[in-house]
Amino acid sequence: MRLATIQTNAGPRAAMLQGDQYVDLHATDVSLPDSIRRLLDAGPDALVAAARAGASPEAVRHPSAQTKLLPPIPDPPKIVCLGLNYRDHALESGAPIPKDPVLFSKYTTALIGHEAPIVLPPVSNEVDYEAELVVIVGKGGRHLKADAAMSHVAGYTVGHDVSARDWQLKKDQKQWMVGKTFDTFAPTGPVIVTADEVPNPHELSIKLRLNGQTMQDSNTRQLIFPIGEVLAYLSQVFTLQVGDIIFTGTPPGVGAARKPPVFLKAGDVVEVEIEKLGVLRNPVIAG
Repeated sequence: MRLATIQTNAGPRAAMLQGDQYVDLHATDVSLPDSIRRLLDAGPDALVAAARAGASPEAVRHPSAQTKLLPPIPDPPKIVCLGLNYRDHALESGAPIPKDPVLFSKYTTALIGHEAPIVLPPVSNEVDYEAELVVIVGKGGRHLKADAAMSHVAGYTVGHDVSARDWQLKKDQKQWMVGKTFDTFAPTGPVIVTADEVPNPHELSIKLRLNGQTMQDSNTRQLIFPIGEVLAYLSQVFTLQVGDIIFTGTPPGVGAARKPPVFLKAGDVVEVEIEKLGVLRNPVIAG
């Protein structure tokens, strides 16, 4: 199942992608929640009902070419991100393989959807790109075991961890969080692909193209900390909640590691593609 949040005349709505159309689930069946987070929170029966609504001949449909996509989860309780979680990226960065997950966060004001512009802040001259697999939590929990944690995953989407390297790495004592959470620095989408359609999230091709040129090209098998271990680790610290978004790290090829460095500029177009999940595309504009 492919779920999205679309903009309608009635406001943001949970939708299901069917072919080249998005089905407004609440408009089709008013017993269904109008947001993906509430839909996931309602449990497996709600997803079955959503699939039934999506297949209904009377479904309320919107042509995909004319539909504005919002972030699939526009209102997550938390956005948690991992740094240095690809072996090949750690080597590229000259950093040792971390013994524990390297964590930071973003705020919801950083979220944008497919085709929405990444806005370059006037106070940064070193805005970088990072392709990422994003995990959507579908069941809350605390003190999880790694082997059981995967049952708490609702699905996956494509993410882009935009990073102001001068703020992240050149401020006093380094400032990972602040360099990562400028407005528009967390594109996600276009859809959530439910976990049943991604049997092995640790075997997915992940690529980033800048103006059509491939800059990152790796595979999620390079993840240092697999998803179950990450969720178990996080759940020792805080309660996982339905709709939490977990950015799982980026592969090599980032602009800051290139010689000379390559940073985003107004007029660029960035595409992140992950096998089975689709392509997230965002233009870049000056702030």
